[in-house]
Amino acid sequence: MMEKEDLLLLQYNLQFFADSGSGEKTEKATPKKKKKARDEGQVAKSNEITTAFLFIGMFSALKIFGPKMMENILLLIKEMFALFVVKEITITYSISLMKHTMQVLVGLITPLLAVSFFIGLISNFLQVGWNPTAKPLQMKLDKLSPIQGFKRLFSMKALVELLKAILKIAAILILVYITLKDYEKVIITIYDMPIYKAYGMIATICFDLGIKVGILFIIIAAIDFIYQKYDLSKKLKMTKQEVKDEYKQSEGNPEIKSKIRQKMREASMRRMMQELPKADVIITNPTHFAVAIKYDSDNSAAPTVIAKGADLVAAKIREKAKEYYIEIVENKELARTLFYTVEIGEEIPPQLYQTVAEILAFVYNLNKKKNS
Repeated sequence: MMEKEDLLLLQYNLQFFADSGSGEKTEKATPKKKKKARDEGQVAKSNEITTAFLFIGMFSALKIFGPKMMENILLLIKEMFALFVVKEITITYSISLMKHTMQVLVGLITPLLAVSFFIGLISNFLQVGWNPTAKPLQMKLDKLSPIQGFKRLFSMKALVELLKAILKIAAILILVYITLKDYEKVIITIYDMPIYKAYGMIATICFDLGIKVGILFIIIAAIDFIYQKYDLSKKLKMTKQEVKDEYKQSEGNPEIKSKIRQKMREASMRRMMQELPKADVIITNPTHFAVAIKYDSDNSAAPTVIAKGADLVAAKIREKAKEYYIEIVENKELARTLFYTVEIGEEIPPQLYQTVAEILAFVYNLNKKKNS
């Protein structure tokens, strides 16, 4: 029996230490840590989304600009061949041909570059929003460490990326095979087609294949994006001690804040007690509440509450009232109403004028009799 009890005690102690441990990251990242990670460029982003959009965008651009591009290429080829029949090739002619060639090449490349730039910008913006930062470009010494590089090479992330690459290649090869299989009869006849018609057929096959690969990449990208969010969330997890430390840094140490509030209450109590001798009357409940009222007709339109308290503070106010010979009047309902509705330094509300005026008149007459 003793052995069983010892075992239970041991299990309890182990659980206790597990709950209080500061090494295991079990807590979700706080908004502050997420913001810091975002500022440092650590965001959930899938490169597959950019690749998918680029595939679809570039092939769509080729579909739109392709005929004009082909026309310009054929025209340039004709001009290049025309060079061989010119009897005399001058420097002026060569420079002119070079300029024209560069213009044609720039005209061919510019639309594709513009489309790729726009797609890359939009795809990243949709994933992470507007988050310009140069921190990911900064040099870090751990990136130059062979040991760290070896760890990254054989890490879980590297394994996931390898499996993802293998699956992508396999899926693309299967998709290419299926697509080319559908165009098998057409491909055989391309050799017998005129160049424009052959170009059109090849462009159609390439466009069809590019769109299919792009759609495949979108599916892969959606799965990868979910994984990237999960992976980032896992990396940003915090220990319980880290959460406590962050709370202390952002909100302040609870013990210190408690001491500050205590000091403020003590200072407020001292100021209230310093004002108490100026009171005309103390209205009590009789033991739970005590409210000190002062009426200065030269400086205020109505009587003012200069001190109030409950329980121990009320007892302290009554004690001071006796010390300074201030009249104490018992009125349970009025004391409770003043305590809950009027703050220190505020005038009493109009609906209490009559009741308070009667009490003040009673106190003034009483003081007058005592002094006469």
